[in-house]
Amino acid sequence: MGKLINIDNGGTLTDFCVLEGARVYTTKSLTTPHDLSKCLFDGLRKMAREVYGTEEVDRLLQETDCIRYSTTQGTNALVERKGPRLGLLVTAGGAVPEGAGDLAASLVGGRVGPLGTDLEDAAFDKEVIGAVNALASQGANRIVVSLDCEDFEAQERRIRQVVRRTYPCHLLGAVPLLFASEISNDADYARRTWTALFNAFLHPAMERFLYHTDHRLKQFRTRNPLLVFRNDGGSARVAKTTAIKTYSSGPRGGMEGARALAEHYGIRRLLTCDIGGTTTDIGLVEDGEIAAHRHGVVEGVAIAFPLCDVFSAGVGGSSVIRAVAGTLRVGPDSVGAAPGPACFGLGGKQATITDAFLLLGLLDPEGYFGGDLALSRERAEAAVVAQVAGPLGCDLPHALEAMVEAWIGAVAEAIRNHFTLTPDTTLAAFGGAGAFAATRVATRLGIERVILPGLAAVFSAFGVGFSDLAQEYQVHLDEPDEAMWRETVATLRARAQRDMFAEGIAIEDCTTEASVLAGVGAETERHVLDDACAFPAGLVGSTPLTLQLRVIKRLARGRFNGGDAPPASPAPVQGTRRMAGRDGPSEIPLYRVETLAPGHVASGPAVIEDPYFTGLVDQGWRFRLTANRDLILEREGECA
Repeated sequence: MGKLINIDNGGTLTDFCVLEGARVYTTKSLTTPHDLSKCLFDGLRKMAREVYGTEEVDRLLQETDCIRYSTTQGTNALVERKGPRLGLLVTAGGAVPEGAGDLAASLVGGRVGPLGTDLEDAAFDKEVIGAVNALASQGANRIVVSLDCEDFEAQERRIRQVVRRTYPCHLLGAVPLLFASEISNDADYARRTWTALFNAFLHPAMERFLYHTDHRLKQFRTRNPLLVFRNDGGSARVAKTTAIKTYSSGPRGGMEGARALAEHYGIRRLLTCDIGGTTTDIGLVEDGEIAAHRHGVVEGVAIAFPLCDVFSAGVGGSSVIRAVAGTLRVGPDSVGAAPGPACFGLGGKQATITDAFLLLGLLDPEGYFGGDLALSRERAEAAVVAQVAGPLGCDLPHALEAMVEAWIGAVAEAIRNHFTLTPDTTLAAFGGAGAFAATRVATRLGIERVILPGLAAVFSAFGVGFSDLAQEYQVHLDEPDEAMWRETVATLRARAQRDMFAEGIAIEDCTTEASVLAGVGAETERHVLDDACAFPAGLVGSTPLTLQLRVIKRLARGRFNGGDAPPASPAPVQGTRRMAGRDGPSEIPLYRVETLAPGHVASGPAVIEDPYFTGLVDQGWRFRLTANRDLILEREGECA
């Protein structure tokens, strides 16, 4: 078996994890928003050095069986409202469905065009052309068509015919239009419309980057094409991936890894906290299942597709912290990797939690980012004084303490507001900033046990390695009879066969999973179908029904190391870290993860450090290293 490359592209850092049998290689690169393919190949060069000692990227790629890629760019774009100006064509008298907060204003604004669908021929053509021209003149550079009427699919086909006659695709004046019914035939107008709006918002950036990257990889004669990891837990080629399916795909990678982690340690309820540079992504694995919604929620509104229940809060290691009216605000805007936190020395002047932890002494200015990025205390201090201490009228130590409290409070509040905490809840903290203050977040939430995975800094990339090549389809049926059901099943199977053929895979080599959802809302029931996908007689009269079909080609996966850890023994101290505090500095024992052996234990306060993450274990907590080289942190007295 060849190598497996898993990549997770975040707003600040891009993570790489290469699996070769029992060997695991990891690295990171600074995300380059102006050209995301640059940070990808920067990371591949670094990875080649890790594997071979030289930058033989062509050799690395030619010895790789599978490249799986996930991204949080869609999540970050929506959090920060960075994307194209959308226009919306609706039925006369209609409007943008209500959204959360400023969502409609940010994505669509006033660019809404009404259409009279009861018009005929020339009058209808004139109505469509006038509406499209009006939206384009208002600045819309992508237009979504979503009609609120019973025959919305037929009416949208009429509009498509008019637009293609008037604005042929080969002309410079072609107007990019997306028809909601082509994305989903969900009978719910709001869900269908928001799904199409989100897809149109994410599509341009995803298309440019992913096709450009795929083309560059082909120049190295890779064995197989780039696979895009999706938010439904499957992977597929770029040409077979819908933009909305890239939303929250990075966090979903972390959830796949968390599910494997929970199974490995027998944890019934595992709450995940993936803290990157721009967002904190929170999810739940309970009884071996990833919490999910039949109708996923994006930015507070429901869409037509299922999504795992991952909540993305605008707080991360690069989130801007500033004083506003005497209090500290954390995010949601982020300095990302360019210019990055002030301490990066790349031009950033905004204060972040990374600057605060550097000034407090938690971070090693010479060893950050695997030693590839020296941090500047002077620049960090200038930013904190200007953005926090000065406006608050306090000295630097108090400003730093306030920043940490505000940041931890923002993370804890996001968790508490989205998930119910129970006594048996274990917190898994990962991502580049996940270990910063995991025990302090757990203490704030009343959680007694925390896991820092051994690959915490690249855990979402590692989790992508648990995905298979898959295509998923769903069709909503309002009043199905047996004939309609057979026709729908046959249509979906034909689509699956074509899609898998385009992936270079025979449908006979795939596994098919089928199910039907009956009912609405909290009363929804899922019924698994057999291979024949026969019309479910027990559901006759139940409306509406949703038929789901998933076709899977198994791929090589990541794995955990089993076995029991040796008996507990004291962890070797590797020095101290001088940390500032309101009452003066103190020397905190330092433990480097690479020097620890399974079974090693130590009590806080302690600093634990990996080439790509640093964490503070508070007093009253104890850690131990497992056979899989994961760190289990528990309150004193609870550690076995």
